Amino acid sequence: MDDYNWKTFTKKIAVKASISEIYNAWTIPQEIEKWFLSKAVFENAAGKQIPKDKNIEKNSSYHWSWYLYDTVESGKIIEANGIDLLQFTFAGDCLVEVKLTQDQDDVLVELTQSNIPTDNQSKRGIRLGCDSGWSFFLVNLKAVYEGGIDLRNKNTALKGMLNN
Repeated sequence: MDDYNWKTFTKKIAVKASISEIYNAWTIPQEIEKWFLSKAVFENAAGKQIPKDKNIEKNSSYHWSWYLYDTVESGKIIEANGIDLLQFTFAGDCLVEVKLTQDQDDVLVELTQSNIPTDNQSKRGIRLGCDSGWSFFLVNLKAVYEGGIDLRNKNTALKGMLNN
């Protein structure tokens, strides 16, 4: 495992949708709550909450919650170009970049998480944990936007499932 890249990873998925649909899925609070979060609160650079039906913008901040977890993830939107690119801090000082490319009927979603610390706790919790988490949520993005099915477990009696 000496040559394993602990500092960055990339996940890709194709979704039958338009770039604008998938860009909005990431950048409109009520849309990101359909497939990723239980609650998404974004504030603009002035600290004013962005309405649930409006796109976020560069230099916004966020506070995210998930079903069945008591933690709140907070970070900054580094880039949101309004078309096909989103960058945000995540899991501390990590950077997540989401690039969208149209390929006929599909949008290719390419997510890269980088700047992952290499201590043992970060290797396990961030590198391996986020890799697994993003894999599931990208599949759920596809499920929601192609078939209208949300695969997330929301049953509080069933914690520790693959889909939460």
